[in-house]
Amino acid sequence: MKIVFLDAATVGDVSLDPIEKLGELVCWPTSTPEEALRRVSDCEVLIINKIKVSEALLDAAPKLRLVCEAATGVNNIDLKACEAKGIPVRNVAGYSTDSVVQVTFMHILSLLGSARYFDRFVKSGEYSRSGIFTDLSRPFPEIAGKTLGVIGMGNIGTKVAKIGTAFGMKVVYYSTSGTGHCTDYPSIALETLMRESDVISIHAPYNARTAGLVGEKELRLMKPSAIILNMGRGGIIDESALARVIDEGIIGGAALDVFVTEPLPADSPLLRTRHPEKLSFTPHTAWASIEARERLVTAVAANIARGW
Repeated sequence: MKIVFLDAATVGDVSLDPIEKLGELVCWPTSTPEEALRRVSDCEVLIINKIKVSEALLDAAPKLRLVCEAATGVNNIDLKACEAKGIPVRNVAGYSTDSVVQVTFMHILSLLGSARYFDRFVKSGEYSRSGIFTDLSRPFPEIAGKTLGVIGMGNIGTKVAKIGTAFGMKVVYYSTSGTGHCTDYPSIALETLMRESDVISIHAPYNARTAGLVGEKELRLMKPSAIILNMGRGGIIDESALARVIDEGIIGGAALDVFVTEPLPADSPLLRTRHPEKLSFTPHTAWASIEARERLVTAVAANIARGW
């Protein structure tokens, strides 16, 4: 069985042994659309992460019997074309929950606690020269007693809510699907969540309901001290509007792991704000703990072993 992974660099240096045991595995770090068309000519199983699976790509792979998404979202795959050709598509869900939750709270605690400022204060020697045992120039709040607003109460959002509760936070949420299925916390309107929350954390997929969900209007409803995080998908927050409210001091800060265009363009307004200290970024790595990537590879292998 010929297995082709068109963008294996997206899983890093994690071992692919579970997949290699199933057949002949050919890995390409990355592939342009033109390269992809050539590289799938004799593959039976195709593994992709961000590569677009179009009808043209499927036509170029006459032996193809299975498409495996090395991620959860399948918006990069023409599902109708796959169905028309009788090619099943399998993704992996739930492998990165703990990783994303961990990075979410890393950002929350770092932003609210001014972690980068205090670290630089000590390393620069300024603390040594200060003549006092403490530095109170950046007062920080406790999150206990604050309101955590979760946008998207799926597996990740639910775990974020549980950990927020363990910190002593009050949790509310907005259901992007409109179902309000979680009964452990109050489901409220988006506008109410934006006004009342001290920390807003987005854990929703990108779809017709969430595209541009948090725009300038919603951001201007936030408390001046509140922070917002997007750990879901780029495009849920209006990035230009976010840069403006940061510049104007409308909100306390923001953390993003995902962006509309990835990698983030060098001319993004997010990189040109007057208050970079109010922003915390990670380059779409919240999903990518060592353990999460190992689980992903194991799950992809299981999807292939199931056959078609």
